[in-house]
Amino acid sequence: MRTLVRTLTPAVALLLLTGCTDGGAGVHGKPGSAGVRDPLFRGLGNGGYDVQHYALTLAYDPDTNHLKGTAEITARATQDLSAFNLDLHGLTVDGATVDGKEAAANRAGDELTLRPHRDIDKGKTFRTVVRYSGEPETIVDDDEDKSEEGWLQTEDGALAVGEPSGSMAWFPGNNHPSDKATYDITVTVPKELQAISNGESVKPVTTGGRTTYAWKSKQPMASYLATLAIGDYKTTPSRTSSGVPVLTVVDRAVGTKRAQLIAQVPEIVEWGEEYFGRYPFSSAGVIVVPKDDVGYALETQTKPVIPVDVLPETLVHEIAHQWFGNSVTPKSWKDMWLNEGFAVYAEWIWKADSEEKPAQESFDEEFDNEDNWAFPPADPPSAAKVSDEPVYGRGAMVLHKIRQAVGEDAFFEIVKGWATEHRHSNASTADFTAYVEKKSGKDLTELWDTWLYGKDKPDSP
Repeated sequence: MRTLVRTLTPAVALLLLTGCTDGGAGVHGKPGSAGVRDPLFRGLGNGGYDVQHYALTLAYDPDTNHLKGTAEITARATQDLSAFNLDLHGLTVDGATVDGKEAAANRAGDELTLRPHRDIDKGKTFRTVVRYSGEPETIVDDDEDKSEEGWLQTEDGALAVGEPSGSMAWFPGNNHPSDKATYDITVTVPKELQAISNGESVKPVTTGGRTTYAWKSKQPMASYLATLAIGDYKTTPSRTSSGVPVLTVVDRAVGTKRAQLIAQVPEIVEWGEEYFGRYPFSSAGVIVVPKDDVGYALETQTKPVIPVDVLPETLVHEIAHQWFGNSVTPKSWKDMWLNEGFAVYAEWIWKADSEEKPAQESFDEEFDNEDNWAFPPADPPSAAKVSDEPVYGRGAMVLHKIRQAVGEDAFFEIVKGWATEHRHSNASTADFTAYVEKKSGKDLTELWDTWLYGKDKPDSP
């Protein structure tokens, strides 16, 4: 049977998805859903399965911006499946198999629907291989800044960043934070360039003018946290005092700018361990790029991407995300304040330690910022608002009010306990509020109603 990789008429597509084709082996499953009904990004992610592991094998030519890839996806069915979807933006699907047999493939926008040769039983682990190629695209977000994500071409290579949806620009997957998986990412590029990704690497291999780099992420990762940086970099290995390997990756175009700040990465990781508990991953680091490569910093797992012109507190913010957002990942994008509120509050703690600026002073500044009162941090009104100031500044204010309500010792025990008990898992706002009340022994309904869910600014801090 040859692979069907073309746009199908609705009638034929329906036959494929329901399994009602001549010569079938019997139907007992149904298609997995296209989208997980995220309250803000309803089209992202897919239902019917849980990805365990991605093995991506990529080859990139910067001169033509051509990417050739094979994605081997190991997943477990959470229902009886007759078909299932993957998120993929642009690119051409050259073929697909499920458990070694060719699968019918249908494209509709960013949805790739695969119909396996036989239905997949609930609970079964199955292996999907998708071969694809083309010119990966930049995705422009639907926000006020029109931020760019996905595949960003740079002066000599490319940079892939994925929050919230950009990872589907360079590999097919279940593109929602609720489905975390481990990753192997192998990339072949011209020998004068390097390919940097999440996790740890093995020794690169050069053959015929091209070098292959292999990276392994041993702990689960949400797809939006996957990154790939292709270019000419200076890499510097080191370790924290607790033994965590650290790799700083600096684009050679940056030179020695901010070298003193970049050298602080091990120190900041150690500082984070003091307040948040054991570092949750098997390595740490940073990727520093020219400011024109990307318009923001991003907490990509184990190696945040940082434009060279960032402030020290921005580096603290992105490293704090390794605990809050990367290890403890939101169940839905509406829970994003749990990422950003904690990361901003980490900035406040850092400033209190390094600049003797009390956290209360940072709180007061955010309280006076009227932009923080546009909507409640736990209830962004739309996808376009998910990165607006209430999610950040007012999210941090919620944590400060908890600190005042439960006391210093209890607060920092809660912070460490939250990061430890939910390590490498997903959590919601409801999970967090219940956890805080359980550990503190306090009814904090008024706090939640005013600071977390309230629409109106209180008369005073």
